Amino acid sequence: MNIEEYRLYCLAKKGVTESTPFSKLPDILVFKVMGKMFTATDIGTFENISIKCIPETIEELRAQYPAMTIPAYMSKKHWSSVTMDGSVSGELLREWLDISYNLVVAGLPKKLKLELGA
Repeated sequence: MNIEEYRLYCLAKKGVTESTPFSKLPDILVFKVMGKMFTATDIGTFENISIKCIPETIEELRAQYPAMTIPAYMSKKHWSSVTMDGSVSGELLREWLDISYNLVVAGLPKKLKLELGA
């Protein structure tokens, strides 16, 4: 998966917007659903992506996939960084992006879920 495939996959999801919200980190591209982040990457390097994960399975995934590591700036209980070195298939990356998106949608207030049609 390259950065454009990643970007288009994220934007195809319902209620998703993209932005570079961090003035001190202008190359960080963030994808949000109804205003809540579900993934981010550095558009200058695309060395890794950050995704939200199911807390009960996160350690197992990190043990199984060396490309999945503890993120530098996010909760290690809920988020992982995935190194984009080609060791994880595009299919699996899309599955993980779906999980991240769905976890964020599940945590939205009822009003936003209704607005999203979820």
